[in-house]
Amino acid sequence: MLRSHVHPTAVHERRETARTAAASGRADHDPAVRGDQLVQLLAPDGTRTPDPEYEPWVEDVDADRLVALYEDLVVVRRLDVEATALQRQGQLGLWPPLLGQEAAQVGSARVLRRDDFVFSSYRENAVAYCRGVDLTDMVKVWRGTANSGWDPFAVGMATPQIIIGAQTLHATGWAIGAVKDGTDAVAVAYFGDGATSQGDVNEAMVFSASFRAPVVFFCQNNQWAISEPVGLQAVRPLADRAPGFGIPSVRVDGNDVLAVMAVTRQALDRARRGEGPTFVEAVTYRMGPHTTSDDPTRYVDPADREVWAARDPLLRVERLLEREGLLDDQVTTAVKQAADSAARRMRAGCLGLTAPEPLSLFDHVYATPSSWLERQRSQYAAYLAMYEDGDGTAAQDGAR
Repeated sequence: MLRSHVHPTAVHERRETARTAAASGRADHDPAVRGDQLVQLLAPDGTRTPDPEYEPWVEDVDADRLVALYEDLVVVRRLDVEATALQRQGQLGLWPPLLGQEAAQVGSARVLRRDDFVFSSYRENAVAYCRGVDLTDMVKVWRGTANSGWDPFAVGMATPQIIIGAQTLHATGWAIGAVKDGTDAVAVAYFGDGATSQGDVNEAMVFSASFRAPVVFFCQNNQWAISEPVGLQAVRPLADRAPGFGIPSVRVDGNDVLAVMAVTRQALDRARRGEGPTFVEAVTYRMGPHTTSDDPTRYVDPADREVWAARDPLLRVERLLEREGLLDDQVTTAVKQAADSAARRMRAGCLGLTAPEPLSLFDHVYATPSSWLERQRSQYAAYLAMYEDGDGTAAQDGAR
């Protein structure tokens, strides 16, 4: 039946179902609610669930690679906890936690090539870690000491986009440019479930489909658009939207690092062959707040959170390692040391950041200075001069 043939009464009934699920803190298309089948290669209890279509895409993940993935998951969770603590201690102005979404980010990021380019939202700190972003650079913006945290071209990842969904347009433009340059590099756009209702995301899918742009639209459906459950904005799985634009889509267990690797590799391969974009819906769950300014206890049902806690992405890899006899004391100690060391480096780097000189705000606005910009700079300099001490030094702390 065509979507245009759905009777208005049926639409109303689905909306009411969504609202009922939302009232209990559950997403309408949460697989635990609807029983939808997701691509899954690793069950929550740590057992492998081979899939003939996707298993070949991870056949190179041997014991060493599996341990390395486990270390990634542990390290990025430890960094997230440390950054959250830094914010609570007043050292960061804000932090967007990724707790619960580690597998979606690590699994997808670890299969990218160096010449691929990532366009992310503000929550993809695990992707940034996998791309090699310096830990201090990761917190600069959130401490308020820089307008952007790192050099995008050095790591193949744009700095975080705060405007919801805007990065999908950037990714599409970059991808079209890559084709014109004659490369087979791919752009990967990360965004959340809430962003799929933004015009920018839909416009990006129109353009990418029309021009067969090599883009992977990677949606982390963490069930919440701030405090609104995804069931209020989508009465069907989000992946169902993409085919309407002519883009194939896939739903994957976003807490299964192996399945995420498999579907991402398949999407990348399709893009490199010139077959255009793919939409990946990684079904996961945001275990913490939207940002550290949010209080999820006001809208999340604790029982729902417990259901998702049982699907923890770290625990399932840990259980697999135990089943395979790969998680001994030596591995456990090494992974913990790596995580603690990373957290110490992040904290030290954060506390070592100093406030920039006020006039440096104008240094990198344009590649070539303009009279218009210079006029603003001189006016701001005159304003700062009002706060100079008698000895000629600027008391700029109060003006910052």
